[in-house]
Amino acid sequence: MANTRQSAKRSRQTEKRRTRNVQSRASMRTTVRVAVESITKKDSAQAAEAYLQAIRALSKAASKGAIPRARAERKISRLTLLAKRAFPEALKATA
Repeated sequence: MANTRQSAKRSRQTEKRRTRNVQSRASMRTTVRVAVESITKKDSAQAAEAYLQAIRALSKAASKGAIPRARAERKISRLTLLAKRAFPEALKATA
């Protein structure tokens, strides 16, 4: 229980931020999971769309402060490696 008005306000702010971050992280995790599943199924059309959505979700979560920037970069890097291994022909077409 907060003892002062200031600590009560901080408590309210913390709770708002926590719920917003929980929702952001949950949707990010779902998006990343869908991307990984579509890449491992080797469905190139769906995988390309899911990959871009996952990168966008990770970057947005990091920019909003829901996750650390380094964690987002690491997950993006690992997702990119997975996509490159699954679809090496896609890289040759773009290069």
